[in-house]
Amino acid sequence: MRQHYAFLVDDAEFEQIFNRIRERNLPYWADPGQRKPGETNDHDGGRGLYFEDPNGHLLEIITRPYGSGGWNP
Repeated sequence: MRQHYAFLVDDAEFEQIFNRIRERNLPYWADPGQRKPGETNDHDGGRGLYFEDPNGHLLEIITRPYGSGGWNP
């Protein structure tokens, strides 16, 4: 069963992770439905993206907590 894991990171950590994703040419998406490939999102005034781990689980990194900036999924 596929799982979704979200990680709240600061801006510097986001950049470090995002750089590793790009260096490895891993696919990433702005949305959990994977309809916006190669994009990031700006939910709640932060940055976020989704990518898959080797087992197919969906990992999310975000720089602002859900709902902290008025965005409501």
